[in-house]
Amino acid sequence: MKAIVTLLILFTLFSVNTFAQDAAQWSLPDGAKARLGKGSVSDIQYSPDGTLLAVGGSLGIWLYDTHTGAEVALWHTDWVNEVSFSPDGGILAGGSRDNTVHLWDVSTGELIQTLEGHTNPVESVSFSPDGSTLASGSGATVRLWDVSTGELIQTLEHTDWVNDVSFSPDGRTLASASRDGTVRLWDVSTGAWAILEGHTDWVSDVSFSPDGSTLASASSDSTVHLWDVSTGELIQILEHTDLVNDVSFSPDGRTLASGDHTVRLWDVSTGELIQTLEGHTDDVLSVSFSPDGRTLASAGWDNTVHLWDVSRGELIQTFEGPRDRLYDVSFSPDGRTLASAGSE
Repeated sequence: MKAIVTLLILFTLFSVNTFAQDAAQWSLPDGAKARLGKGSVSDIQYSPDGTLLAVGGSLGIWLYDTHTGAEVALWHTDWVNEVSFSPDGGILAGGSRDNTVHLWDVSTGELIQTLEGHTNPVESVSFSPDGSTLASGSGATVRLWDVSTGELIQTLEHTDWVNDVSFSPDGRTLASASRDGTVRLWDVSTGAWAILEGHTDWVSDVSFSPDGSTLASASSDSTVHLWDVSTGELIQILEHTDLVNDVSFSPDGRTLASGDHTVRLWDVSTGELIQTLEGHTDDVLSVSFSPDGRTLASAGWDNTVHLWDVSRGELIQTFEGPRDRLYDVSFSPDGRTLASAGSE
C-alpha cells in the first residue's frame, strides 16, 4: 500500500533587498503541503505531540502550528544551529552561533535560561530522556547543564570539533562524535569517559539503539561502526564506498539505515547488508524512519526526498525540493507528515 505522507518544506529565501520573504510568494513542489521558513534554515524538530514545528536558522527560531502553518513565535535573534524540544514538550532549546544556548517556555514564550560559557558556536543540543539535563556541543567541548537552574554540571572535552551529541535511552550515558575521529561515552553522573577508537576520519553522527545496548557511529572514513555500549567494544564495521553522513535505527532496533550516495539497510544483530537503496544522485545527508518503521525517508544534495518501503526495499515516492540541497528530514510523531529542511 502506498504510504500517505505529505511533505512540509523548509527553505532559504535570498533577495538583494530583503533577506526574508513571505513563503506564499513561492510555488510549491508537487506533493508539498506547505512551505515554511525565513532566512537560512539549519535544523527542524517536531514537538513530541506533533502540534508544533521548530525551525532554527539565520533569523533565530521560528515556531509553527503544524495544522495551520501559522507562525506562532519568533525567538532568539541570532543564527540558531540546532533546536531540541524537552521530552514533555514544555521547553525548547536553541544552540546558537552567538555561543549561547537559550531555553524557552513553549506555552508562554518566555525565555527561561540563557546558558553561557561556550567560546564557539553551539552546534548541537540534546535533552536527557527525563528532561533534567541538557547537553550542548561547541568547539571541542560538550557541556552538561541543569535545566531547572541553568547551572553548569560538567564540561567534557574532545581534541577537535564536536559534531553530534546523543543521550542513551536511560539517560545515564552521553555519546559524542568528533572531528578528532573518536566517539566518547560519558557517564552523566560522574563525568567518567571512555574513548571508542577505530574510525580514521571525522565522526559525523552517533545514534543509540532503542534499547540502549548498541551505538552506531557514522564517519567520513566511509564506514559505520557498531559499538557495545556496556563494554565499549567494536561489534561490527559496516562498509560504504563514500563518506557516511547520517545513521538511524528503526523503532524496533533491528535495522540500521545509513547514507552515502546510496541508502543502506543493515541487520543490526549480524551486521549483514539487507538492501542497498539506489536513486539519489549525490550525497545523502539525512535518513529517518517513520514511527511504525515501515517507511524510510532520505534527503540529500540532489535536492530530493525519497520515500522507501523498508520491507521490500522499493522506492515509493520522490519529492523534489528547492533548487539546492536538502539536509534534514523528519517524520511527524503520527507519521503522516514529513518535514524537510533545505536551501534555495
